[in-house]
Amino acid sequence: MQVARAIVDLLLHKVVTLGDVQAIIDGFAAMGFPNCGGAIDGTHIPILGPEHQASQYINRKGYFSMVLQALVDHKGRFTNINVGWPGKVHDARVFKTSGLFRRLQQGVYFPDHKITVGDVEMPTVILGDPAYPLMPWLMKPYTRALDTEKELFNYRLSKCRMLVECAFGRL
Repeated sequence: MQVARAIVDLLLHKVVTLGDVQAIIDGFAAMGFPNCGGAIDGTHIPILGPEHQASQYINRKGYFSMVLQALVDHKGRFTNINVGWPGKVHDARVFKTSGLFRRLQQGVYFPDHKITVGDVEMPTVILGDPAYPLMPWLMKPYTRALDTEKELFNYRLSKCRMLVECAFGRL
């Protein structure tokens, strides 16, 4: 526990940091998604079954875990993390109770950087999978009947969102 506390106190805020927002936005724009500040997802970190409330830590795949939620930049670097929820908890619940959600909802996580797409003003957004709630600042894929334009949107979103899955793979 001393090592874990030391990592959190001394290292976490130096390694997991938002960094240069404009560089991140430019990086995602080069990948085909404008005004994007990150890609978000959750993953399950396997753990030994705890003695207390063990059933809460069994995830949908049947093993004990804790949920790690992460936001990554255009290079797959962690810019925000939230860890510690029992494996049974859904990604959307972890997200909606996170400090990241509150700061995005309040409009204070990213600097005010809006662009105009067609006749709509678009704030800096993050990208999530279908498990996440659609918000003005959170884009997720279309799930119903798709025309060519929606398929292209889904392709670009998926291409950018893969960065968070690759980051988890490197863990």
